[in-house]
Amino acid sequence: MKTKICIITGSTLGGAEYVAEHIAEILEQQDYPVRLEHGPNFEEVIDEKCWLVVTSTHGAGELPDNIKPLFEKLAFHPKQLADLRFAVIGLGNSDYDTFCHAVDHVEQLLLSKDALQLCESLRMDMLTITDPEHTAEQWLPQFLSQL
Repeated sequence: MKTKICIITGSTLGGAEYVAEHIAEILEQQDYPVRLEHGPNFEEVIDEKCWLVVTSTHGAGELPDNIKPLFEKLAFHPKQLADLRFAVIGLGNSDYDTFCHAVDHVEQLLLSKDALQLCESLRMDMLTITDPEHTAEQWLPQFLSQL
């Protein structure tokens, strides 16, 4: 049986949600069990074993408001996540010096909790990428090969 993938989205304007929904469709077509969560609560996802976090960067390099509570709670929760495997897709704008800092935040926090990062994160610059869904689709085999 293929690994269940919990896709967690953090989005302010909806771009990350569109990418996540596209990736979820592709994974389902390949018979992966998928759980898609737009801004989940801590309790809803903490026991999942594989996270694909798809997030934009908001404001001064912050996580979007819809997933900020999840990662804030995780930061102060004593639970270690040695059973969690994860990858991150980020959307950002390189005009800002905080380009894709939300990706950095997710990586650092999950690694500090002993989670295993499966592959290099995808950082998409929305100034140069016109089709983020396609770009994420091109990156997906890198993630899947590590499951």
